[in-house]
Amino acid sequence: MGATIRFLLNGERVDVAGLAPQTTLLEYLRDERRLTGTKEGCAEGDCGACTVVLAEREGAALAWKPINACIRLLPSVDGKAVFTVESLKSAQGELHPVQRALVDCHGSQCGFCTPGFAMSLFGLYKTSPAPSRVAIDDALSGNLCRCTGYRPIVDAARQMYALPESSGWRGRGVTDDGSRVVTGDEERLGVQLAMLARDDTFECEHAGRRWCAPRTPDALARECAARPQARIVAGMTDVALWVTKQHRDLDDLIYVGDIAELRAVRETEAHIEIGAAVTLTDAAIALDRLWPELHEAWQRFASVPVRNSATLVGNVANGSPIGDSMPALLALDARVALRSLAGEREVPLDAFYPGYRRTALAPGEFIAAVRVRRRAPGLAVRAYKISKRYDQDISAVFACVALAVKGGRIADVRIGCGGVAPTPVRAYRTEAALAGQSFTATSLERAAVVLEAEFDPIDDMRASADYRRRVLGNLLRRFAIETTTPDALARIESVAGMAIEHRASATQAQ
Repeated sequence: MGATIRFLLNGERVDVAGLAPQTTLLEYLRDERRLTGTKEGCAEGDCGACTVVLAEREGAALAWKPINACIRLLPSVDGKAVFTVESLKSAQGELHPVQRALVDCHGSQCGFCTPGFAMSLFGLYKTSPAPSRVAIDDALSGNLCRCTGYRPIVDAARQMYALPESSGWRGRGVTDDGSRVVTGDEERLGVQLAMLARDDTFECEHAGRRWCAPRTPDALARECAARPQARIVAGMTDVALWVTKQHRDLDDLIYVGDIAELRAVRETEAHIEIGAAVTLTDAAIALDRLWPELHEAWQRFASVPVRNSATLVGNVANGSPIGDSMPALLALDARVALRSLAGEREVPLDAFYPGYRRTALAPGEFIAAVRVRRRAPGLAVRAYKISKRYDQDISAVFACVALAVKGGRIADVRIGCGGVAPTPVRAYRTEAALAGQSFTATSLERAAVVLEAEFDPIDDMRASADYRRRVLGNLLRRFAIETTTPDALARIESVAGMAIEHRASATQAQ
């Protein structure tokens, strides 16, 4: 246990003490280190001006991940490496290929957003050998520019690979076939990070605010039992807004991101288990393997930097009625594994939300994992997100349909909905109207009428209640159009063929 936050900053070790645990990484970089290339724009992870790249040990290599410094609390980078735009040029002052490409392609005008773009592109440069336009757009989805438009920035993303490669850790880090390359400088960074690794719970405290980062689930259970009022955090993409937007004082925080067991994805014959500290990025990769039809939903969930910090379990624990993961997980019959000193219990996700922003967690309990059943044969799955913007927007309505077909009839159906009730919900009445019916457009049309009347949504800034009802019914009609043709039905009843088709489509898009 220690009171000093230790991490690597642009390759050099720093030890930080005397700052409140709720200090953001952006505040530290700008106010304490005067690394002002990292900008504050929105202070909520939307504009990307504060993007930095985080490097962590992942086996023998390092994982390079762009993140938003404005919504990342400083203690969470303990034991990790942080790189800012100032680190990109060489010691001799030579620009990195990312920087040179932005200059040559005129990708900067006022320059305020440019450091964030550079760091997002650097993250892409380190992890992707030849990204498609779709992959480039995804990498830049969290960066906003008001001056140039995006064409010259996209041009820079393409040109950076044609420029002479930088040496050391600034190099590409991947071969043309996508294999990782561990340079000598990366090896040295890995050794430095290994020296910073802690074996026991890390705690720091300042002015009555306490940060605790256990290393095992048992230690986490003891902390939760001792401090049931403490806030459990992982990616902090929501809690950090309490600091940056609401200026709230946070009391005890318990961080789960350093628990190896909770950072794992496990597969059994019955289910996929996604640990509480698994990021949305890694959770989507695991879920895509069985449900490639949901790829777009996970991609539109948030930008790459947000997905690299936020966790799937954190979204579930948040319990927001407009959270994007819960409708999909409800349709996939997910369950949550709750753990405490008393042991573990499992609760169906559709029984986890007794009311608005309330969960079935008892004092001293935490969510250890989300478990999603393996895909059954003959299952048609679709997820639909409706929002004012395609990227980086909160859903007005989210619907996910998982429908099993056997012998031309609906053998089982689950419909998860968001944005239409005080909690994420299943459409039980609509499911009952579909159960046992012929799998036809006519049956789904009758069910769409039921779905339009099933919930009593509210009017708000995102949509009117009437719009939400109408859209929900139309999404089931869209599902019918996509799945009830003879060719589509044949693919549904051959689940392997359908999954292969969708996986191929997702791969081409990437």
